Order: sequence, then structure tokens, then C-alpha cells
Amino acid sequence: MEEEDSYGEIKTPLISKVGEDGGAFSSYPSPSSSTQRSAEAAEKEENSPVEQVALTVPITDDPSLPVLTFRMWFLGILSCVLLSFLNQFFWYRKEPLSITAISAQIAVVPLGQLMAAKIPNHVFFRGTRWEFSLNPGPFNVKEHVLITIFANSGAGTVYAIHVVTVVKIFYKQHMTFFVSLIVVLTTQVLGFGWAGIFRRYLVEPAAMWWPENLVQVSLFRALHEKEERPKGSLSRTQFFVIAFFCSFAYYVFPGYLFEMLTSISWICWLFPKSILAQQLGSGLHGLGIGTFGLDWSTISSYLGSPLASPWFATANVAVGYFFVMYVLAPTCYWLNLFNAKTFPIFSDKLFTSNGQKYNTTSIIDSHFHLDIAAFEREGPLYISTFFAMSYGVGFAALTATIVHVALFHGREIWEQSKSSFKEKRMDIHTKLMKKYKQVPEWWFISPGLNIMTEYIIGYIYPGYPVANMCFKVYGYISMSQALSFLQDFKLGHYMKIPPRTMFMAQMVGTLIAALVYLGTAWWLMETIPNICEDTSSVWTCPGDTVFYDASVIWGLVGPRRIFGNLGSYSVVNWFFLGGAIAPILVWLAARAFPSQEWIRLINMPVLIGATGMMPPATAVNFNTWILAGFLSGFVVYRYKPDWWRRHNYVLSGALDAGLAFMGVVLYFSLGMEDISLNWWGNDLDGCPLASCPTAKGVVIEGCPVYT
Repeated sequence: MEEEDSYGEIKTPLISKVGEDGGAFSSYPSPSSSTQRSAEAAEKEENSPVEQVALTVPITDDPSLPVLTFRMWFLGILSCVLLSFLNQFFWYRKEPLSITAISAQIAVVPLGQLMAAKIPNHVFFRGTRWEFSLNPGPFNVKEHVLITIFANSGAGTVYAIHVVTVVKIFYKQHMTFFVSLIVVLTTQVLGFGWAGIFRRYLVEPAAMWWPENLVQVSLFRALHEKEERPKGSLSRTQFFVIAFFCSFAYYVFPGYLFEMLTSISWICWLFPKSILAQQLGSGLHGLGIGTFGLDWSTISSYLGSPLASPWFATANVAVGYFFVMYVLAPTCYWLNLFNAKTFPIFSDKLFTSNGQKYNTTSIIDSHFHLDIAAFEREGPLYISTFFAMSYGVGFAALTATIVHVALFHGREIWEQSKSSFKEKRMDIHTKLMKKYKQVPEWWFISPGLNIMTEYIIGYIYPGYPVANMCFKVYGYISMSQALSFLQDFKLGHYMKIPPRTMFMAQMVGTLIAALVYLGTAWWLMETIPNICEDTSSVWTCPGDTVFYDASVIWGLVGPRRIFGNLGSYSVVNWFFLGGAIAPILVWLAARAFPSQEWIRLINMPVLIGATGMMPPATAVNFNTWILAGFLSGFVVYRYKPDWWRRHNYVLSGALDAGLAFMGVVLYFSLGMEDISLNWWGNDLDGCPLASCPTAKGVVIEGCPVYT
């Protein structure tokens, strides 16, 4: 009897054959002849040893399918440019939006099919090695995979843009476009070297599988294999179009006409003069009790789409968020830990000891270094207690991850590592890929960065904060980009894309994305007055603000003066120990009560690190994300599994795409002309007192003074 697996597919016997279209698995009765039994035994032996892969990834390949087609280049570059522009455009807004590649993955199908139906099939340079046709036949899945690889390049963030924004906007230093481009390009391609080194260990071995890729493989098969839909229901394409236009039309309300839909903090309406009530109820500047948003950008801004999160992961995030936001934060605040009441209950700003905004520029000397004398006059730097706790939670998540992996997955990782390094038997997917030319190792060499980085640092003459930012970006992005490239290579491995073609698509997509991201950021910084500085506008740059704060804390002032023996927050270092102990308690509980399987679903790194995006993420982002994740991952998945399987990911992509295009339309039609509506419905939070301190004698403009 067939049953559904966690990917929404239909489980079939492991021994199976592929239909004539090379698509879904088709089960056959057990053969009677010994020859057939031997063939099936060999097929079983060759298939992936990972059950999820064996049940999801096709085990055939058609090398004759055209890959480097005009359709692929046109739709791939278009997807990369659009996603790069839209993601950077929305990154500077108060509620950023991260548009995933799934939007493009779904949207290009009807476009590819339309091009296959309408473009002439005239052959150019017939009979030569350069022979090609604008329309070589039906739109195929391999073209689609490469288009998605391009889209992945545009969907990922360009981390170095943070450095450019902070230097130009926050530190008010001159930085040319050329130098900015060098920083962006070198950081983006740095990961290719690591990807090349680890490709043979993390892509080719069957034991090394990437669960996220199976979701995309399932979606590719759903979009290209013959769809059997219930009578009277919508196809996935029809559903995407309807959901897209609904999302597009609706966003005019939270995006322009009624911006309060972004954060509905109803407690503030009931108690308009109470600081305590607004601290509790504000979704943007407080604890967000009862706050919710009716805006997809509020839901998916920082944590991604909740429709793509498994319920057990959503539940871990919910528990971690509840503990930090409603136990740890209020306890520390009302116990006045670190003089918490002198500052807002929730803020990512930097303060003096009396609660005033810290004048960072006053402690920077002419060489862009910390002026010790000026720093002593200005006094120590303080942050809100919640901000300090968020760093502590980050410390705890780091040690919790190491201990959790060692306890729960140490043996598995060791066995898989031995398998990947020593494995001689190739599964069917690796065998099928052997017919294609592999990428030479030298293609993955990164350009020499020592002279280039010296040039960049010498040009900017950064002092400690910029040096800190550059070191952070180069260190982080090499790991991040390498993982991204390897994940794409594994997707191409599963879908039988020639490796050299994959490499070319990744490299071209990376370069295009870097140019578009930087060009979009530069344009916005040059054309929007007071971008990132005017807190009353939608262009508040929350992510870059936190990045700037981090450069001051860790680079300009230094951790020793904040978290070390010279600072006020040295106690936060104990979070390292707490994070290491937490997984041990879960591991002991799992061993003591082996029949209680729910204990093993407690993932301490996810639970502790749930609020890692706070700030800049706020309570309303988490409240609505958790609610939407519960409805999708638990309610609909459990009670409407057929609908979930057919439409869940499609809905996520349509909501992203509709909101993104309406956001751009609103900006070009109204925002550039500074046409706005001033009425109570456009007061984003309606909680003006939520950021007020409650310590006695602290004077802040617009706030009552406690005596």
C-alpha cells in the first residue's frame, strides 16, 4: 500500500522502473524469471543507499536533451537580474523581503513553454560546430534546472553590500564604485575555491545527500511530469497565476494605503498613554504580545517563507522565541540587569550611560581609528539589554551546535565521512554523470586575494571598524558561497546536468548578481534622501543598521571594552557554557526515555538560535511567521495533505512574486515622486511610547520622565 512521504511524494517500492517519459516511478509486479530478478537486484544495488534520494530522484538520464539553449540564457539571465534587483531593493526597506528562487522556478515554466511554442525553429550555422537553433524543441527539465541555478545566484544575498552601505551612509566616508565592485566580486567568487576542493567529497558520494535539494527535485518533477489533477481543480500554473495576482493586488494596502497592516498592535490602541502596555504590545519596538501582521513581507522578511519550514523546525523556533522574548528579556529588563530600564526594552541602537544616542563619529580620529581620549570623554558604550542578550544567545547557539552535532550525529558524520572518502561503489547517479566531462580542478582556483585585499584596505584606510567588517565578510562569505555552490552542484548531480555547464551557469550568475546588487544599492543610496537614517520613512535599512552597530561594538570600540574585563557585559560570556550544557540535557533525556521519540525532535541549536535575527527582526515578524508555519506545516499538511502537496510551495512563490512586483510599482509610481498618505492607518505601529525608558530621571524627547 502506498503512503506519502515528508516531501509530498508517493512512496513506491524501491525496486521500480521508470516510465517512457523518464519521469515518475512506476511499480511493476515481481518478475518471475531469474534474469529479471538479477536485473532488479543490480538496479537496487546501484540506486542510492539513502532512501529519501532513492524515492525522489529519477534514475535515468537523456543526454540528448538540449541544455545551453537560447531559452535557458534568456530566462536564466532575466531571472538572475530580476531577483538580484528585487532582493536588494527590498533589503533597505523597514520590512525587507527575501525572494527565493522558487518564485522563478515556477514562473519560468509557462514562459519557457510559450517560447517553445512561438519562437521559430530556424537553424543558424547549419553543418558547422557553431550550429544552433533558437527553438530546439520542447522546453525541458535540464534547461529549467540551469535557469533555477541562475535564479539561485540572484536569490542569495551579496554580503559585501553591507560594507559599502555602512562606509558610505553611516561612517560618511568616500568610497568609489570601482573599489566597491572589487570588494563585492572578490567576496562572491571566493567560495569557488573551497567548493572545488570539497566537491569530490560532498557531491559525488551517494552518502552525502542534501535534503533541501530533494524539495527542488520534487518540484521539478511535479512541473514537468504529466500532471493528474482532480476533476474541476486548478493546475499548478493556474493556481500560481491566480495567487500571484491576488498577492499583487493586495499589497497596495500594507504597502501604501493602510501600512498599519504591517503590525497590528491592538494593545497599544487600548492603552495609548501607558508605557508598560506599549512595551508589552508593540510589535516593532516591544515584546509584541498579541501583535500580528496581515502582510506577507512581515511574515517572510527575515526567516524566509514559513510554508517551506517543516513543522518540527517551526515548533523549535517557536519555543526558543517564546523563552527569549517572554521569559529572558522581560526578566532581565524588570530586574534592571545592566541598567536595562535606562534604555528601550527592545532596540538595536547604541547609547550613553544616561540613555542618549551615542555619538559614534565623535570618538573617531582623523585616521579613522578609535580616539581613546574622546572615548573616555564620551563614556562607555551601552546597548539595550535585549541586544546584549541576543549576542549571548548567539554565543550559546555556537557551542550548542558543536555539542549537539557531536552527541546526536557524531557517529553518523564519522561513518558518512569514511564512506565519502573511501567509497568505491558508485550509485546510479554518479555512474550516469560519468558520461559528461568533469570540471578541471584548476577552474576552482580563486584569484589571489592577498594583494587585492591590501589594495582595498590601503585605499579605504579603514581603521579598526572597516578592517573588522572586511575580515568578517571575507571570512563568512567564503564558507557561505562554498556551501551554496556545492548545493547547486548536488542539484545538478541529481538532475544529470553536465558539470561544465553547471560551473558556467554558476560563474555567470554570480558575476551578474554582484553587478546588479551593487548597482541597485548604489542607485538607491544616491537617489533616496537620508536613506537608512530617517526612521519615519520605509527606507530604514534595518539589516545594515545592525551591521554598523556590530562594526562599532566589535571593531571600533572592541569586545574587550564591552564584553571583556573592561566592559559592562562580561556576564554574557557565560552563555557559552549554557549553550554547551543544553544539548547534553536533551541527550541524557533521550537516552533515559528512549520510547519518547518527541525528545529527539528537540533541536537545541535551532531552539537557542531561534532569535538570531533579532534585531533587526521584531516580535511581529516572529509572531506571524510562527502562526503561518503552524497553519501550513501542521494544520493543512495533516488535514489537507493533497492540497498541501499540490499547492504549498506554489503558493509561497506566488506570494513572494506578487508582493515584489507591486512593491516596485508603488515605488516607481508614487515613491519616487514622494507622494504619501498621512493618516492614522499609516502609523506603522501605533505605539509611540514603546521605546521610552522607565528609569528615574532619564530625559528622552517625547517620553514622560519618571521621578
